[in-house]
Amino acid sequence: MKENLSEEEMRRALFGTTISEVTSVAEDLRVTSDQQHVSKARRATTSRSPKLRVTLRVMSEFEGKAEVLVYEASTLSSLIAEQEAKAEAKKRKFKYFELVSIESV
Repeated sequence: MKENLSEEEMRRALFGTTISEVTSVAEDLRVTSDQQHVSKARRATTSRSPKLRVTLRVMSEFEGKAEVLVYEASTLSSLIAEQEAKAEAKKRKFKYFELVSIESV
């Protein structure tokens, strides 16, 4: 085997084609104006990611006035959704919370 290969020989050994063959194939793949397809305008898509709706009963004081907090998490894991909802309740200065339900949206 030769130790000193030219650049063209290395390309042929690695890729099996030459530069002139690649450019000639690319020129043949051009699309003419009568082959183009015009698509219709689409509506803006809504978020189709999986979501869970977590409902918590939250209180600022122990056995005080209870409020209902509804949180929508973008995950399929109910454990992660519950943790995110509890973190949101803590951000809103609630100290006590009870899980009411977790349902898929």
